[in-house]
Amino acid sequence: MEVSPDVHVESARLQRQIAEALGLPADQLVFDFRQIDGQTRLDLITVNPRHQQSFLFRYELGHDKLDALRKMLGYVQTSRDAEASYTIQWRARGDKELQTSYFRAHNAYEALDKLYYGRDLNTITVFSVVLNPSS
Repeated sequence: MEVSPDVHVESARLQRQIAEALGLPADQLVFDFRQIDGQTRLDLITVNPRHQQSFLFRYELGHDKLDALRKMLGYVQTSRDAEASYTIQWRARGDKELQTSYFRAHNAYEALDKLYYGRDLNTITVFSVVLNPSS
């Protein structure tokens, strides 16, 4: 199936809008698409420029790539603040420095899932998971 150039232009526009809404440069975001049970799953991954670790920001399911991108844009523009904020302190195996990362999630387990996304559980040691006070 051939994809029209308009789809690529719209996809790039939506990705740029998502990056702008998050206040992140494009090189700190990875848009990972895959097919699951006839739907398109978009995993939005953030890359921390300081320690070069990547984490799941959020995933969305859509009918196609553009639908998933539109849902992600809607989330970052309107729904993100509905989730709780968590601070996780962790250290990668072999590193001496303690790292601090922040996640939006419905609960502590979801925040940890985002931290461990795409990696072996033994590669990171978690020292604390804290629910941040809401303002």
